[in-house]
Amino acid sequence: MTETCSSLTFLTLYKPTQEATGQSFMMVSKTRSNIIHHPQGVCVGKAAPHVELKICADGSGHVGRILTRGPHVMLRYWDQVLTNPLDQRNEVWLDTGDIGSIDHDGNLWLLGRTNGRIKSGGENIYPEEVEAILLEHPGIAGVVIVGIPDVRLTEMVVACIQPRKDWQWSVWKDNHLFREHLQQYCKDKNLSRFKIPKIFILWRKPFPLTTTGKIRRDQLRKELLYQLQSLRSNI
Repeated sequence: MTETCSSLTFLTLYKPTQEATGQSFMMVSKTRSNIIHHPQGVCVGKAAPHVELKICADGSGHVGRILTRGPHVMLRYWDQVLTNPLDQRNEVWLDTGDIGSIDHDGNLWLLGRTNGRIKSGGENIYPEEVEAILLEHPGIAGVVIVGIPDVRLTEMVVACIQPRKDWQWSVWKDNHLFREHLQQYCKDKNLSRFKIPKIFILWRKPFPLTTTGKIRRDQLRKELLYQLQSLRSNI
């Protein structure tokens, strides 16, 4: 983060103590790759010695907003006037805008961004978790999960799918992926039912990106809503 002078945590890929056992860098890397799609998110390692981290959970769970404080945190934005001057002991916590948890070993796990969270049927759904599951499907090259307004659920989970060109799909129907097929795939991967997308859309063009290469979910959501409204008006 720019606001925290770059990195907050570091993940160890190689430990000198493992050299005696003959364990190589590649083996450590393989071990790390197994936890990338863990249900609790992506492991990004432990906090640096000068960095303090804590989780501000909304409920009784261990998942919540990731906060940080320490000498790495900026004082303020340029030309910002502070109504409450910062304490010299740096007791002010900075909200990173990320959602995650910290395990018993002190590792930080990222689930997603606060502004990307979907509220469906009273449950919190993090798009990155659902995307990680669907990306394991051999016929899917890219996927973005968004929430669209819904009268009953508040937000409905929708998956925008980019299929692999070399994969022979036999379950296409009216420009949509056959919903039952991919929903069953999510169930087989033990994804909670309320997190499984209700709609699967075939996305034929590149996903909108920011200048830094991040998905612009807000723009994709607008395009998706326009596309769905057009489909309904043609029925």
